[in-house]
Parts: sequence; structure tokens; C-alpha cells
Amino acid sequence: MNIGLDALVANVRAFRPTALPTEGLRHAAVALVVNRTGSTLGIWLTRRASRLRAHPGQFALPGGRLDPGENAVDAALRELGEELGVVAPQNSYVGTLDDYATRSGYVITPVVFALGDAPPLAPNRDEVAEVYTIPLADLDVEPRYLRIPESEHPVIQVPLVGSLIHAPTAAVLHQFREVALHGRATQVAHLEQPVWAWR
Repeated sequence: MNIGLDALVANVRAFRPTALPTEGLRHAAVALVVNRTGSTLGIWLTRRASRLRAHPGQFALPGGRLDPGENAVDAALRELGEELGVVAPQNSYVGTLDDYATRSGYVITPVVFALGDAPPLAPNRDEVAEVYTIPLADLDVEPRYLRIPESEHPVIQVPLVGSLIHAPTAAVLHQFREVALHGRATQVAHLEQPVWAWR
């Protein structure tokens, strides 16, 4: 994978995302932050702290629920600051991917930012146990799909950091790979979460 930042930004801006209704659901946003370490472009992935009430220890993108009056971009920027200590400017916003509805009652809007050189990180240890910088080449992998009796849709798994990432994060990462790296308008809303993530 040898895509440049300009081409990646152009791919995301050309994509036409699908928004889902949020009435009666909790609207959240996650940040896909493209940044450069040396000559390598990558994004940040976190592992949630084990003490968190919701989804402890799971892999996630920086993000959280929208506060009153916020849009998805505002919320993603705020959560990026709260979780990783990164203050990103509004003009780093590139675009959004498709909304993803979770089994636990959230509608997640993935927001893509481009920062250039990676700034220092100051993770909030109350929320973040680990931060990984994932090179774009590592994201350019084929996902795995499993069938489960509880759903007619396949469960997606993305192999990363020596583990398997599951939806919703896996679905978002896969669509980012397809849209940003390859310019393919691949849909992921139907891809299933494992049953243990339904709560």
C-alpha cells in the first residue's frame, strides 16, 4: 500500500456517505486520524481501559457520544482531545464514512481527519489502556467473515495488532480501507457484530 495523503483525502471527499436516523438511539462519533510518522502514514487505534463500564478492554477508535448541540465532527474532535490529548484543528476534517448502527443502540458516525506529522500523544489512562499506530499498509488486509446462528449477516473480523478486531470497529476500519485506500464505495452497514458485543 503506497497511497499518498492527497490521494487518500481525494478518495474520502469523493465518497457519498449514508446517514442513518438517530431518533430514539444514541448518536456517537469516532475519529479516523491519518497522520505521518517519518515517511509512514497511519491511524490510531486504542484498547479501552478495563475499568470502563461499557465494552471494557475492547479495541476502539477514539470517540464517544455526541453532547447536546454537537455534530459528529465536533464530538470526534472533542473525544480525540479527551482520550489522546490531541488538539486537532477543524480544518483537518476530511469527510465522513457511512453511519453504522450497533446492536447496543448506538448510531456511530466515522469522521476522517488528516493531521500531517503525528503530534505527541497523552492518553487518558482512565479511558485508554493502549494506543496503537496502525500503518496504512497493515490496514490493507482482507477481513474474515464468520456465520453465527443468531444473525443472517456475517460477522466481520479484521486481523490487526496480533489480534482480531470485531465490529463496529472492524466494519469502520474495513470501509476506511475500501474508500480511503482504494476509492471503492463498499457498504458495511450489514456486517454483524459478535454476540458478546450486542450488549
